[in-house]
Parts: sequence; structure tokens; C-alpha cells
Amino acid sequence: MSTKLTLSLDKKVIEQAKIYAKEKHVSLSFLVENYLQKLVSEYKSNTENGSSIVEELTGIVKLSSDYDYRDDYTDYLKKKYK
Repeated sequence: MSTKLTLSLDKKVIEQAKIYAKEKHVSLSFLVENYLQKLVSEYKSNTENGSSIVEELTGIVKLSSDYDYRDDYTDYLKKKYK
């Protein structure tokens, strides 16, 4: 069953995607649907294997041992409500 979907994308991206789709002899809808399906299947595969986005991102950011997030958060709030 097909359902209509409206997306807001950068004009240049849409133009490039249309050219790509035309060269591959497929519709833009087909490209978007297949891309989303790939994302969903990879996500399902990762979650079924016990992996999660949090586990994947763990350890990416390295902070010094004396880093205190509360100082940064306080600065953020001061700027926000200035």
C-alpha cells in the first residue's frame, strides 16, 4: 500500500537526486523508499543484536578527568536567560 509523504529538503539536494534517479532509470520515490527501508532494517538488526545508538556513541567524546558538565550548563543558562 502506498501512502503520500511530503518532505522539505534543500533544493540542490532534490535537483541532484532527480538527476541521479534519472540516470539510474528509477523514480525519486523509489530511491527514498529504499533508503528508508535500509535505515530501518539496519536499525532493527542493531537493536535485535543488543546494540543501541547509545552503545554506538559511548566513548566517542573524550573529556578531561576534571571536566564538570555543571559548569558548562550553568554558563549555558546564564547566556540563555541574559
